[in-house]
Amino acid sequence: MTGKQRREQLLDIGRKLFAERGFDGTSIEEIAAAAGVSKPVVYEHFGGKEGLYAVVVDREMQRLLGMVAVALEGGHARIKLERAALALLAYIEEHSEGFRILVRDSHAASGTGSFGSLISDIASQVEGIMGDEFKSRGYEPKLAPMYAQALVGMVALTGQWWLEARKPKREVVAAHLVNLVWNGFTGLEQKPKLTVPVSEKRKKK
Repeated sequence: MTGKQRREQLLDIGRKLFAERGFDGTSIEEIAAAAGVSKPVVYEHFGGKEGLYAVVVDREMQRLLGMVAVALEGGHARIKLERAALALLAYIEEHSEGFRILVRDSHAASGTGSFGSLISDIASQVEGIMGDEFKSRGYEPKLAPMYAQALVGMVALTGQWWLEARKPKREVVAAHLVNLVWNGFTGLEQKPKLTVPVSEKRKKK
Protein backbone atom coordinates (compact mmCIF):
# COMPACT_ATOMS: atom_id res chain seq x y z
CA MET A 1 0.00 0.00 0.00
CA THR A 2 1.36 3.46 -0.89
CA GLY A 3 1.37 6.23 1.68
CA LYS A 4 -1.61 7.87 -0.04
CA GLN A 5 -3.56 4.61 -0.11
CA ARG A 6 -2.81 3.97 3.55
CA ARG A 7 -3.98 7.47 4.45
CA GLU A 8 -7.27 6.94 2.60
CA GLN A 9 -7.73 3.56 4.26
CA LEU A 10 -7.28 5.10 7.70
CA LEU A 11 -9.73 7.89 6.85
CA ASP A 12 -12.35 5.37 5.70
CA ILE A 13 -11.94 3.29 8.85
CA GLY A 14 -11.95 6.35 11.09
CA ARG A 15 -15.07 7.70 9.40
CA LYS A 16 -16.92 4.42 10.01
CA LEU A 17 -15.88 4.16 13.65
CA PHE A 18 -16.56 7.83 14.44
CA ALA A 19 -20.04 7.49 12.92
CA GLU A 20 -20.79 4.43 15.04
CA ARG A 21 -19.20 5.47 18.34
CA GLY A 22 -18.36 9.16 18.21
CA PHE A 23 -14.97 10.73 18.86
CA ASP A 24 -14.66 9.79 22.53
CA GLY A 25 -15.91 6.24 21.93
CA THR A 26 -13.24 5.52 19.32
CA SER A 27 -9.64 4.72 20.22
CA ILE A 28 -6.48 4.99 18.18
CA GLU A 29 -5.87 1.31 18.95
CA GLU A 30 -9.17 0.34 17.29
CA ILE A 31 -8.40 2.37 14.20
CA ALA A 32 -4.94 0.84 13.88
CA ALA A 33 -6.21 -2.70 14.48
CA ALA A 34 -8.96 -2.34 11.86
CA ALA A 35 -6.36 -1.16 9.35
CA GLY A 36 -3.94 -3.94 10.27
CA VAL A 37 -1.20 -1.51 11.25
CA SER A 38 0.52 -0.35 14.42
CA LYS A 39 -0.43 2.84 16.26
CA PRO A 40 2.70 4.71 15.11
CA VAL A 41 1.45 4.46 11.51
CA VAL A 42 -1.70 6.40 12.43
CA TYR A 43 0.38 8.99 14.27
CA GLU A 44 2.70 9.28 11.28
CA HIS A 45 -0.16 10.20 8.95
CA PHE A 46 -2.36 12.33 11.24
CA GLY A 47 -0.48 13.07 14.43
CA GLY A 48 -3.14 11.24 16.45
CA LYS A 49 -6.86 10.65 16.69
CA GLU A 50 -7.64 14.39 16.78
CA GLY A 51 -5.90 14.98 13.48
CA LEU A 52 -7.68 12.09 11.80
CA TYR A 53 -11.04 13.24 13.12
CA ALA A 54 -10.45 16.81 11.95
CA VAL A 55 -9.75 15.65 8.39
CA VAL A 56 -12.86 13.40 8.37
CA VAL A 57 -15.09 16.25 9.58
CA ASP A 58 -13.61 18.75 7.14
CA ARG A 59 -14.13 16.40 4.21
CA GLU A 60 -17.76 15.79 5.12
CA MET A 61 -18.46 19.49 5.57
CA GLN A 62 -16.89 20.31 2.22
CA ARG A 63 -18.82 17.51 0.51
CA LEU A 64 -22.17 18.72 1.86
CA LEU A 65 -21.43 22.41 1.30
CA GLY A 66 -20.38 21.62 -2.26
CA MET A 67 -23.63 19.78 -2.98
CA VAL A 68 -25.68 22.66 -1.59
CA ALA A 69 -23.65 25.26 -3.50
CA VAL A 70 -24.32 23.47 -6.80
CA ALA A 71 -28.04 23.25 -5.95
CA LEU A 72 -28.23 27.01 -5.42
CA GLU A 73 -26.83 27.88 -8.84
CA GLY A 74 -29.32 29.54 -11.22
CA GLY A 75 -33.09 29.27 -11.45
CA HIS A 76 -36.12 30.70 -9.65
CA ALA A 77 -35.92 31.10 -5.87
CA ARG A 78 -38.36 28.24 -5.23
CA ILE A 79 -36.42 25.94 -7.56
CA LYS A 80 -33.23 26.78 -5.67
CA LEU A 81 -34.87 25.93 -2.35
CA GLU A 82 -36.18 22.64 -3.74
CA ARG A 83 -32.74 21.72 -5.06
CA ALA A 84 -31.06 22.68 -1.78
CA ALA A 85 -33.50 20.57 0.27
CA LEU A 86 -32.98 17.65 -2.11
CA ALA A 87 -29.20 18.09 -1.90
CA LEU A 88 -29.22 17.87 1.89
CA LEU A 89 -31.49 14.83 1.88
CA ALA A 90 -29.39 13.19 -0.85
CA TYR A 91 -26.29 13.71 1.29
CA ILE A 92 -28.03 12.16 4.31
CA GLU A 93 -29.16 9.17 2.27
CA GLU A 94 -25.94 8.57 0.36
CA HIS A 95 -23.43 9.59 3.03
CA SER A 96 -25.25 8.71 6.24
CA GLU A 97 -22.04 7.94 8.14
CA GLY A 98 -20.73 11.41 7.38
CA PHE A 99 -23.98 13.05 8.46
CA ARG A 100 -23.98 11.11 11.74
CA ILE A 101 -20.53 12.52 12.45
CA LEU A 102 -21.57 16.08 11.60
CA VAL A 103 -24.71 16.12 13.77
CA ARG A 104 -22.77 15.12 16.84
CA ASP A 105 -21.18 17.89 18.89
CA SER A 106 -17.81 17.90 17.22
CA HIS A 107 -14.71 17.59 19.33
CA ALA A 108 -12.72 20.77 19.91
CA ALA A 109 -9.91 19.32 17.80
CA SER A 110 -11.98 19.85 14.66
CA GLY A 111 -12.24 23.62 15.12
CA THR A 112 -15.23 24.54 12.97
CA GLY A 113 -16.69 21.07 12.74
CA SER A 114 -19.83 21.56 14.83
CA PHE A 115 -23.28 21.12 13.37
CA GLY A 116 -24.10 24.71 14.30
CA SER A 117 -21.13 25.92 12.28
CA LEU A 118 -22.26 23.85 9.31
CA ILE A 119 -25.77 25.33 9.50
CA SER A 120 -24.30 28.83 9.54
CA ASP A 121 -22.14 28.09 6.50
CA ILE A 122 -25.12 26.82 4.50
CA ALA A 123 -27.34 29.65 5.73
CA SER A 124 -24.82 32.20 4.49
CA GLN A 125 -25.31 30.78 1.00
CA VAL A 126 -29.09 31.00 1.33
CA GLU A 127 -29.04 34.62 2.54
CA GLY A 128 -28.73 35.97 -0.98
CA ILE A 129 -31.88 34.17 -2.12
CA MET A 130 -33.81 35.38 0.91
CA GLY A 131 -32.50 38.94 0.50
CA ASP A 132 -33.61 39.13 -3.15
CA GLU A 133 -37.06 37.77 -2.31
CA PHE A 134 -37.42 40.20 0.59
CA LYS A 135 -36.60 43.15 -1.64
CA SER A 136 -39.07 42.07 -4.32
CA ARG A 137 -41.85 41.65 -1.75
CA GLY A 138 -41.21 44.83 0.21
CA TYR A 139 -39.82 43.15 3.34
CA GLU A 140 -36.82 44.32 5.33
CA PRO A 141 -33.70 42.81 3.61
CA LYS A 142 -31.67 43.15 6.82
CA LEU A 143 -33.76 40.33 8.31
CA ALA A 144 -32.76 37.89 5.55
CA PRO A 145 -29.86 36.35 7.57
CA MET A 146 -32.20 35.48 10.45
CA TYR A 147 -34.73 33.89 8.12
CA ALA A 148 -31.96 31.99 6.34
CA GLN A 149 -30.84 30.51 9.67
CA ALA A 150 -34.44 29.53 10.49
CA LEU A 151 -34.98 27.96 7.08
CA VAL A 152 -31.77 25.94 7.01
CA GLY A 153 -32.17 24.91 10.64
CA MET A 154 -35.67 23.57 9.94
CA VAL A 155 -34.49 21.54 6.95
CA ALA A 156 -31.43 20.21 8.81
CA LEU A 157 -33.41 19.12 11.87
CA THR A 158 -35.97 17.44 9.65
CA GLY A 159 -33.03 15.70 8.01
CA GLN A 160 -31.89 14.38 11.39
CA TRP A 161 -35.33 12.89 11.92
CA TRP A 162 -35.40 11.46 8.40
CA LEU A 163 -31.97 9.87 8.91
CA GLU A 164 -33.67 7.33 11.18
CA ALA A 165 -37.18 7.27 9.71
CA ARG A 166 -36.23 7.10 6.01
CA LYS A 167 -39.91 7.51 5.14
CA PRO A 168 -41.39 9.06 3.07
CA LYS A 169 -39.02 9.27 0.07
CA ARG A 170 -36.62 12.20 0.00
CA GLU A 171 -38.48 13.84 -2.90
CA VAL A 172 -41.68 13.82 -0.83
CA VAL A 173 -39.90 15.21 2.24
CA ALA A 174 -38.31 17.97 0.16
CA ALA A 175 -41.65 18.86 -1.45
CA HIS A 176 -43.34 19.21 1.95
CA LEU A 177 -40.49 21.26 3.40
CA VAL A 178 -40.57 23.70 0.50
CA ASN A 179 -44.38 23.76 0.65
CA LEU A 180 -44.21 24.92 4.27
CA VAL A 181 -41.48 27.45 3.57
CA TRP A 182 -42.78 28.87 0.29
CA ASN A 183 -46.46 29.09 1.14
CA GLY A 184 -45.63 30.46 4.57
CA PHE A 185 -43.33 32.91 2.85
CA THR A 186 -46.08 34.19 0.52
CA GLY A 187 -48.23 35.15 3.50
CA LEU A 188 -45.40 36.70 5.49
CA GLU A 189 -46.29 39.87 7.38
CA GLN A 190 -43.98 42.81 6.70
CA LYS A 191 -43.92 43.91 10.33
CA PRO A 192 -45.05 40.99 12.53
CA LYS A 193 -45.96 41.61 16.16
CA LEU A 194 -46.63 39.26 19.04
CA THR A 195 -50.30 38.78 19.91
CA VAL A 196 -49.54 38.01 23.57
CA PRO A 197 -50.31 41.05 25.78
CA VAL A 198 -47.28 42.79 27.28
CA SER A 199 -48.52 42.09 30.82
CA GLU A 200 -48.77 38.37 30.09
CA LYS A 201 -45.27 38.25 28.63
CA ARG A 202 -43.89 39.86 31.80
CA LYS A 203 -45.67 37.37 34.03
CA LYS A 204 -44.01 34.48 32.22
CA LYS A 205 -40.51 35.83 32.83
